[in-house]
Amino acid sequence: MNRLRFNHALLGLAFWMVLTGLAAGAEKAAPAERIQVRADRLVADQKGQYAEFNGNVRASQGKTIITCDQLRIHYATDAPEGAESGEPIEKIVAEGNVNIEFDDKVAQADRAVYTTRDRVLVLSGDTARVTSGKDAISGSRIVVDRVGERISVESGDKPVEAVFYPSGKGLD
Repeated sequence: MNRLRFNHALLGLAFWMVLTGLAAGAEKAAPAERIQVRADRLVADQKGQYAEFNGNVRASQGKTIITCDQLRIHYATDAPEGAESGEPIEKIVAEGNVNIEFDDKVAQADRAVYTTRDRVLVLSGDTARVTSGKDAISGSRIVVDRVGERISVESGDKPVEAVFYPSGKGLD
């Protein structure tokens, strides 16, 4: 993988981290802050157009922290190399024990997928849950639509559950 593609991968990770925080109302993350990624292994595949961090993955930017077993960044196939405009990242997939911390919120899932074109974050699995203080929502699939400013929660084996305290701020 050439250096430009790897830099795009890291920029894409930063983009995802900032938008993940924004998707749930955390607007304090600054895109200029340093991004640090730690993992047991990094595989970059230019032909396959992805970069993958494996094992004990921890990505942080400011107060936003993502931990998971695997983090894969997929490049957009139509993004010209060296292009200054347009997002070079198609999607970012975090799998296995996914935990995303931002402001006073925590998102947990077996899998989290963020697609840059539609700006949608999908949390899925038995552990899909978003908490803010004592307030929480959970289901087998949580879809956060940044453009439409919507959150939808679907049930699986268990029903959708929402717990809100009247004195709380909610999930905003």
